[in-house]
Amino acid sequence: MSPLAQGTSDAGAAGPLEQWAAPVASVEESCLVIDASGVIYAASRAFARMFGLGQAIDLAGRDVRDVLYLIDFTAAGNQLGDAEREQIPPLLVLNSRKPERGLMRVRTASGSTTLDAVATPLRRHGEVVGSLSFFAVV
Repeated sequence: MSPLAQGTSDAGAAGPLEQWAAPVASVEESCLVIDASGVIYAASRAFARMFGLGQAIDLAGRDVRDVLYLIDFTAAGNQLGDAEREQIPPLLVLNSRKPERGLMRVRTASGSTTLDAVATPLRRHGEVVGSLSFFAVV
């Protein structure tokens, strides 16, 4: 079942992932909602364009770690290892349970891009169920 088709634990009550899906899909800013396992729930068109990822709607259900080609800040731009990829703000908030901000470097079809990423945890009944992140090119 696709993330957008999943229900919530409370009958008739939308959770934070569902509540943020429509605004994220319609805004002009580059933003992303992921669930607690790092799977993309919703992405803005600007996010998909920024990374050359095709249509934003097609990103739902894919792991953010598989979508973004994260690289280090060296001249060589080596791909980050698994442990380092977990330290990007959208994923870091899932464990820290608090807002996070940091720089990320991503390889795209047109080269590499450094981004300022700001992420905040999304909670339901006190539990972190995902994160909402915004990205800006530095």
